[in-house]
Amino acid sequence: MAEKASQDTYGQMTGAIGGVAVAFGILAGIRDVLGLSWIATVALVAGVLVLLGYAAWWVRSRVSQRWGRQQQTTAAQVPAVTVTAEEADVTVDEAGQPAPVHAGLTTVLARAGAIGREEVILDHEVTIEQIAVGTVYEFLLPQGRTSDDVGNHLGSIASMFGVTRLHLKLETSRHNDRRVRILKLNEPPFSKPFPAPTPEEIRAFPGVPIGHDVTGKLAGVPTFDRASMLIGGMTQMGKTTLVNGLIVCLLIAYKEFDLYLLDGKLCGLTKFEPLAVRYEASDDPEVLESLLDELNERVERRYGKMQEAIRNRKPAPVFKPVFFIIDEAADFYTDNGTKESQEIVSRNEDKSRSLVAKSLESGIATVMLTQRPANTAIPVKVRDQFLYRMCLYVASKGGAKVTLGDSYFETVAPIHPSLLDANIKGQGVLFANGVSTLLRGFNFPDKYIWEVVDQCREEREQAMPESPLKQAISLLRDKGVDFMLTADLAPALGIPDGDVIEAGKKLSERLGVPSGRKAKGRGYHLDDLVKAATAAGE
Repeated sequence: MAEKASQDTYGQMTGAIGGVAVAFGILAGIRDVLGLSWIATVALVAGVLVLLGYAAWWVRSRVSQRWGRQQQTTAAQVPAVTVTAEEADVTVDEAGQPAPVHAGLTTVLARAGAIGREEVILDHEVTIEQIAVGTVYEFLLPQGRTSDDVGNHLGSIASMFGVTRLHLKLETSRHNDRRVRILKLNEPPFSKPFPAPTPEEIRAFPGVPIGHDVTGKLAGVPTFDRASMLIGGMTQMGKTTLVNGLIVCLLIAYKEFDLYLLDGKLCGLTKFEPLAVRYEASDDPEVLESLLDELNERVERRYGKMQEAIRNRKPAPVFKPVFFIIDEAADFYTDNGTKESQEIVSRNEDKSRSLVAKSLESGIATVMLTQRPANTAIPVKVRDQFLYRMCLYVASKGGAKVTLGDSYFETVAPIHPSLLDANIKGQGVLFANGVSTLLRGFNFPDKYIWEVVDQCREEREQAMPESPLKQAISLLRDKGVDFMLTADLAPALGIPDGDVIEAGKKLSERLGVPSGRKAKGRGYHLDDLVKAATAAGE
């Protein structure tokens, strides 16, 4: 390398000496031709070189100016977008130029990656509206872009707006995939509580409301016909309060339905015991199995009636809606280590899957709540059957997937439940029909819930058809008792005195309810009679 550098230096020196010799020869030739002194010859040559340099600079600057004007003229004739005004469906001004660009939204969407760097949002296709809780931006995306592009970048868009992902709500159009509405909240969602809805508002809602969305409007599901729901979230996040509000809305919206309650929290659903066909306060897996057997038998009876209608070419029968609500469901799928307990839990998994999967066509909906959003909390073959899913605050992405599904975060505009404010109880992400909605469940006062329960019970009893059951219920209520011996009830219903055992058989057959026992003897509980009358029709 050193030898090569030395050779390069020697070559450069030789070239420089040659250049000097040539320049000296040229100067000598000019001196001989013009007869000038050496000083005059050098000065003349230097002046000529300066003039030639200036001439070259002048020519170059004039050419550059002319070329620049041509480029500006050409650029002025190119539209701001890469398609014609007709293709982009935009208006043009009097000079034939494209409509102005909305610089703010264009910058936000381009930097967030929702649109390309060369794409724009046109100003005349943007509507900005101020509402009580924030600002609504409605706009049309460039051709080739859809609302999915915005939904997949909502986190980055929120960052560009200087807010969090939870401050933004995305709405899409059913008529145009390019049209988008984004609500940007002024404050974090649910910073201020919304008032509980009135019965009129609940009845007017197109479906079953579960809570308020971030704007204060009622939000929920379109129907519980052929649909079940799984609700998950960490402890003390407001799940039981939320499901209490859901039951109140069902009582107001549906009026006539059968309610089965399994209260794993032991007192979370007690307010609705008077309306339940069957209420159990227990965390014993055997109790769940008993309820599953009863409901699966009811499913089979309903399917039998449906098959009979099809065979006879008759309209499908209309069944009374049934809701089976389980609080703290995970406890019923946990064994204590013994073989017997493991077998019960295994049977419960199969029977639960069968109920949730097969009951939908027969009008029986299941709602499960769990405070342990872990992979082992609710069996996978049971979880996969739920159409509606709701997740309250959880600490991890894995916990959210247990409730919302493994592919939830691949959907459009997903909301991460771990971003929720754990201090605001009852708020969660509802994922229904492929759409994520952030809502907060209703927190009805206890007094209001009791009023609704009492009113519904009174209306149901008044609507009962005349029957021995209704007569027995009226008799116990008139006497102000909640239990009556068979020996006293049988004569009142027209069963003559005689053999007590024979009278008891006739009374049980007429009522369709098994008798119970107290210290004074066998008889009938008022609650058992009311539940039997309520569940008399499929």
